[in-house]
Amino acid sequence: METKKIPISIYAEATPNPSVMKFVANRMLVDDGAYEFKNIEEARISPLATKLFHFPFVKEIFISANFIAIAKYNITEWNDVALEVREFISSYLQEGNPIVTVPSSIASAADETCDTQSETTVDFKLPNPEELGEVERRIVEILDEYVKPAVEQDGGNIVFVGYDEGVVKVLLRGACSGCPSSTLTLKNGILTLLQRMLPTLVKDVEAING
Repeated sequence: METKKIPISIYAEATPNPSVMKFVANRMLVDDGAYEFKNIEEARISPLATKLFHFPFVKEIFISANFIAIAKYNITEWNDVALEVREFISSYLQEGNPIVTVPSSIASAADETCDTQSETTVDFKLPNPEELGEVERRIVEILDEYVKPAVEQDGGNIVFVGYDEGVVKVLLRGACSGCPSSTLTLKNGILTLLQRMLPTLVKDVEAING
């Protein structure tokens, strides 16, 4: 009996990071947060990401909402491989194959202390939302409401890490991690926004991984 395919379409979209391509679906792929995989070992909870790592040019994978952002090695150009990746993802999803097998909340709890193998690795522990102070909660609200939607549009994500003596520390994920324009975005975009909405309370914004 022939398996009935699920109607779905995928389109490729460039991001501000030239090494990252965003593949967008016409439906939600994950409903419970975001997943970032630096290598095939980390991708064991995602059958889709595991298969994508079999492409020799795939370096990192970020899955959130209705898109997959893929960072490539410089052994090839996106113009040469984007169609192949798009068709693979489309075929995989149409067959009803699983995207992830472990909810984001459980995966995050199992790896609450981040320690990747990149040169920009910084060991840290994500703050407990229930333990945040008034200023920290307001910063998180501003990031969630005003910054995250724009960052996700570019194939990335931003996570609040901490606030100390006027300095807001964040983690950049997906296309934003290592993006040439990320520093400009932090200083001219996010910093300006926070200083406008929280005058005298925010002096700087730092990305712990960029």
